[in-house]
Amino acid sequence: VRMEKEPETTRLENGSLLQFYMERKTPTKISKTAVIKSQLRKSCSCTRERMKKTVMDFFPVLQWLPKYKCKEYIWGDVMSGLVIGIILVPQAIAYSLLAGLKPIYSLYTSFFANIIYFLMGTSRHVSVGIFSLLSLMVGQVVDRELLLAGFDPNDDPLEGSGGRGPLNVTVHNFTLGTMNMECGKECYAIGVAMALTFLAGVYQVLMGIFHLGFVSMYLSEPVLDGFATGASVAILTAQVKYLVGIKIPRAQGYGVLITTWVNIFRNISQANLCDVITSMICIAVLVTAKELGDRYKHKLKVPLPTELVVIVMATLVSHYGQLKERYGSSVSGEIPTGFIPPQVPSLSLMQRVAVDALPLAIVGFAFTVSLSEMFAKKYAYTVKANQEMFAIGFCNIIPAFFHCFTTSAALAKSLVKASTGCQTQVSSLVSAIVVLLVLLFFAPLFFSLQKCVLACIIIVSLRGALRKFKDIPQRYRLDKVDALVWSVTMLSSALISTEMGLLVGVAFSVLCIIGRTQRPHAALLGQIGNTVFYEDDEEYKNLLPVPKVKIFRFEAPLYYANKDFFLKCLHNKTGLDPAMEMVRRKKAKKKGQPSMEKGLGQGDTALSLVTKHRDIQAVIIDCSSIPFLDTAGVSTLKETFKDHAELKVKVFLACCNPGVIASLERGGYSASANKDMHELVFHSIHSAVQFVREGKTTADDSTV
Repeated sequence: VRMEKEPETTRLENGSLLQFYMERKTPTKISKTAVIKSQLRKSCSCTRERMKKTVMDFFPVLQWLPKYKCKEYIWGDVMSGLVIGIILVPQAIAYSLLAGLKPIYSLYTSFFANIIYFLMGTSRHVSVGIFSLLSLMVGQVVDRELLLAGFDPNDDPLEGSGGRGPLNVTVHNFTLGTMNMECGKECYAIGVAMALTFLAGVYQVLMGIFHLGFVSMYLSEPVLDGFATGASVAILTAQVKYLVGIKIPRAQGYGVLITTWVNIFRNISQANLCDVITSMICIAVLVTAKELGDRYKHKLKVPLPTELVVIVMATLVSHYGQLKERYGSSVSGEIPTGFIPPQVPSLSLMQRVAVDALPLAIVGFAFTVSLSEMFAKKYAYTVKANQEMFAIGFCNIIPAFFHCFTTSAALAKSLVKASTGCQTQVSSLVSAIVVLLVLLFFAPLFFSLQKCVLACIIIVSLRGALRKFKDIPQRYRLDKVDALVWSVTMLSSALISTEMGLLVGVAFSVLCIIGRTQRPHAALLGQIGNTVFYEDDEEYKNLLPVPKVKIFRFEAPLYYANKDFFLKCLHNKTGLDPAMEMVRRKKAKKKGQPSMEKGLGQGDTALSLVTKHRDIQAVIIDCSSIPFLDTAGVSTLKETFKDHAELKVKVFLACCNPGVIASLERGGYSASANKDMHELVFHSIHSAVQFVREGKTTADDSTV
């Protein structure tokens, strides 16, 4: 292997110079074809050991369940599973309002998601199930497709029939799997949700197959937080009509938030007094219980099942008080027991919702992977991000055949799960059993439950996301750009639409990154006392300027988009623009020509030029903050060297990383300067300064 020697000079404490060599290795070239063949050979090999490993990796439960420490783990898993199951039931029924579906489908979703993640998940603490943001996104697509199919999304068949008896509803022909069938609004709505969920799961599995997890890197914390807060505002707005008991059309398209509030105020006179009073009481009870729970959570072994208590009490009051019959209060209606036979999602509906499924897939896996990694870091174990994508993907694909809609990990339930002693995903199995009992036996008991109670549960559950508004001042103090990204994402998610808000947030975040590299910070450096260190003279006091040397630092990659800004900063900071200086010198020579003929002023002109030239002898560019160069960046440095050389001002580079040095070598930087690389590039700023100082005599002798 060819070794390249770069001499480096430094000064010892006694003042003598020490020269040593840094040897750079030339990377060994490996054939890409050979790498591909090796990977294919490894991937396509079929041995018993490989098949066993593949199955074990695909179903992590086969790895950890045989090692399950029953005496140590069982109590915590059972307790956390029971608590999450108790929380899941009221939340599942409530979130059905967001999805525009019947409560039974929410219970199906919670049941199947917990079972599948138990088998395929790698996180021990994540709770997978219905998530409010995804439920809202599903509901928006369901309502849109219902309108396009000729249904009224706001028409509840149960209202006209008392919840029982034959229904006179519109029917719609569509293909479900391999069958052509007719169905009403409810059937069509769940058909849309099934197709949407199936495609979202397929997208997530494809992301896992092609290792596209890097997409989540563009969903930064400000983007996710802003998206969650903006969507929470939209969720709250969608629930207000249930709180006050008015019937208004669910707005579609962009600007739903404003349209909904306009419709609410137009119809506020039709508010149902019974629903308003019930909502006020439920919100007061829920908020008080939540605040007390947060204040005394260190004393409570398990969180208070406030939602379940409120639902049970509200159902009893509604049933025995006959609130629907007497006051026209809207109720949940009949929730059947058991399971509906599985069906294949409609291919024709998949074609209609293919685009809508993509943001669902990205949001779902982003929240799942980020929460998995957060808990893994907190409790000191590892998760496989790629397997998490497979797990959440199949949590959508398989349940789509069983009348379920899109799921992901949920932060609130995951935190409760971890705080109640969860050790493994056995707790998910326990939660699924709780939901199964409700599905088989207790679901019909919630017939008289008012919808305004479910809306209260949804709104109170948004407390955490809505509290993010209080963090804006602190976020602004920490990073103004992050605060701006959060605000833009939140506003676009709330005012435009949730899907568009996510897209706007990601695009704006990327633009902010590009903007930071296009106009980065640049500084002139001074020496820290009698040391070998140099820092920004605008940020620190008592720095010593290096005589006749300007040290310039550019804190960004140097590429085509910021090369002009680099030159502008360099000229402004050093006070030397080679082009302008050459123009000034030419004008000075022209003005000096008549005085030469008269024999006067020639010496003064020459002295002025020499003095101006001697103000700056060298410019050192600190490249420690330049991670890479493109061809435009290399050309900019070459032009900088050439332009300054015409003024007999030397340009040196310091603290270049190996990638930058390699780019300079490929771009012929040293060849264009007719010098060796070790005379142009130094491993430290101080080495370059010493080189300039040692070369003073030569420079002075050569300049007249």
